[in-house]
Amino acid sequence: MTMNDEHVLSQKFIIKGGDFSNAGKTSTSIKEILKELGIVPSIVIRASIAVYEAEMNVVMYANKGLVTLNITPEELHLKLEDEGQGISDIDQAMKEGFSTATHEMREMGFGAGMGLPNIKKNADRFKIISIPGTGTTLDIIFFLNKTGNK
Repeated sequence: MTMNDEHVLSQKFIIKGGDFSNAGKTSTSIKEILKELGIVPSIVIRASIAVYEAEMNVVMYANKGLVTLNITPEELHLKLEDEGQGISDIDQAMKEGFSTATHEMREMGFGAGMGLPNIKKNADRFKIISIPGTGTTLDIIFFLNKTGNK
């Protein structure tokens, strides 16, 4: 594909809920793809942080998830859709330090309550939709040609 195509790249990744032994593999794969494409290092870092946090939320709280990576000449779009418990209070979940992690998750070093806030902080545009008992969808966008990127 060329940079003139609508999508330079589109790829999907499946995340298994509860699979802590493979946690982080999706974010590592995406980071490598972005590096190979020559995406600006600051965006690679921000996108890697955001997708890692989203991936860990799937591993900890959902049955499974699907990450769709779409890259156009203008933007990097990560869409994460999970099938899980959903989030009953998004405003509360967006507060730094708020966590519903279990004792076991905390013992593994997770559940500091920074996942969603870190995603929002690193993204240029962030949208979350969640239906309790069904799942959560995250749209995470990074502008590739914006001057003064974070």
